[in-house]
Amino acid sequence: MAVRVVLLGSDPIALPAFEAVAALSGVTVVGVWSQPDRPSGRGQTIQPNAVAAWSAQKCFPLFQPDVFDAGEDQRLKDLNVDLAVVMAYGQLLRESTLALPRLGFVNLHGSLLPALRGATPVEGALALGLTETGITLQQVVRKLDAGPVLATHALPISTDVAREALRAEMGRVAGQLSAQAIPALLAGKLKPQPQDESKATYTRRLRREDAALDFSQPASVLADRIRALEGWPGSTCLLDNVRLKIGRAEASAESVSSEPGTVLSADATGLCVATGTGVLRITELQRPGGKMLPVASFLAGFKVTVGAQFVSEPMPALVGSRPFPRLVD
Repeated sequence: MAVRVVLLGSDPIALPAFEAVAALSGVTVVGVWSQPDRPSGRGQTIQPNAVAAWSAQKCFPLFQPDVFDAGEDQRLKDLNVDLAVVMAYGQLLRESTLALPRLGFVNLHGSLLPALRGATPVEGALALGLTETGITLQQVVRKLDAGPVLATHALPISTDVAREALRAEMGRVAGQLSAQAIPALLAGKLKPQPQDESKATYTRRLRREDAALDFSQPASVLADRIRALEGWPGSTCLLDNVRLKIGRAEASAESVSSEPGTVLSADATGLCVATGTGVLRITELQRPGGKMLPVASFLAGFKVTVGAQFVSEPMPALVGSRPFPRLVD
C-alpha cells in the first residue's frame, strides 16, 4: 500500500525537495498546503506562490488557508496521512496538528542544526561569513526548529557566492537529501538524534532597516552582509544625501588611516571605501530609480569624489544566541 504524504511549503527553495518526494516509489502525494495567493510583481496582481503553482501543475489537491486551524486538522484526518514533509511553509503548526500523521511531521531546514534556527538560515550563514552550511531533515516539534535530527547534507560556501545562488544550491541539496533520507525514514532506518541546545543560534525575518551599512565595521563583515542581503532588502548607504544600493563588493585587508566611510578611490576597477578594518571595494551600485550597474557604468553617470563620505548607520544583528521576538505584520 502506498504511503500517503502531504507537503507543506510556500517558497521556491522547497520545489526540488517536493519533486524528489513526489517521485519516490511507493509514495502518493495526497495534498499540498501553501500560503494564500498574494499581490506580487510591479503590478501587484494576485498570484500563487511557486509551490502552489507547482501543485496545480501536478494536479495535487491544494489547500491555502490563512491559518492552519482545526478545519485543516480535519482535512489531514480525512486524508489519512502517513507523513507530512515541510519546507519553508511560513505558518506555525499546533501540537494537535503535529500528532495527526502516523509518522509525524518532518522538516527540511536550511542549516546544519542546531546552528541558525529560524526564518533566514541562508542569509545568516552568509552574514557570519561561514564556509559551510547544509540541509537538516528533522522531526517537527512545537519549539522553533528544535526537533531531533534525522539526517544532514553539508554544503560548502564559496567566498564569492551570494544569497540567490546559495538558495538555489540549498534547494538542490534539499532535493538530494529528500531522495535519500525519506525512503530510509519510511523504512525505519533513521534514528532521531537530539540537538545540543547549548550550540543553538537563531535567525529572524528580514526587515527593511536591515539594509543599512555601518562602515566602522570590518570590510569583511560588510562584504558578507552585502552577499547575505542580495535582492530584498539589499544593502544601502547615503552618499551626498543620495541613498545608493550596493550590489556587489569585496573586502581587502589593506591598512588605511582614513575615517571609516571615506571614499579612497573611484574608477573602473571599483569604488574603494575605508572601513573600521580594511577596505571595501564596491563593484556594483544602483542609484534611486536606476538599474544595478557595474561600477564603471555607474561612475559614468554619477560623480563620486575621492574624499567624499559614506554615512554609517546601525546594522541590526541577523543572528543571535537566543530567539528574536516575533514580529507582527
